[in-house]
Amino acid sequence: MHDEKIQVLSSSDYIKKERMILMKISPYLSFNGNCAEAVALYEKVFNTKAEIMRYSDAPENVYQSPPGTESHIMHAALTINGEAIMMSDMPPEYPVTFGSNITLTVEFGDEDASRAAFDILKDGGEVAMEMQETFWSKCFGTLKDKFGVHWNISV
Repeated sequence: MHDEKIQVLSSSDYIKKERMILMKISPYLSFNGNCAEAVALYEKVFNTKAEIMRYSDAPENVYQSPPGTESHIMHAALTINGEAIMMSDMPPEYPVTFGSNITLTVEFGDEDASRAAFDILKDGGEVAMEMQETFWSKCFGTLKDKFGVHWNISV
């Protein structure tokens, strides 16, 4: 017989623990008027369709889109294997400055799929590391796409 400690959770601790289990984190990418182009590219990379709401889709009594932004994307959700990357165009008064603080890492099931995605994303972008074998992956590459989004693609 061995000594086991049994953890007794209070109801508030249990709720906190359950919320952590159910928590879901989704990356949200912001753009300066070219979100639709980014969505189209990412739909092609991941062979899926995004759900899109444009500024013009918002109820007029709730939101008035700035002139010239009616066709911009207010919210898009691109679902990949049950998880969503969310995106939007920011209003002109809140321009986006891209940096290197966020990288999206995508792991594919096979090398051909990872290389195809990398090739699509690198068009117009900057490759930091071509797809190659590393000590942690048989196929890995990293790049910044033409929208300034950093990607790690791997198998």
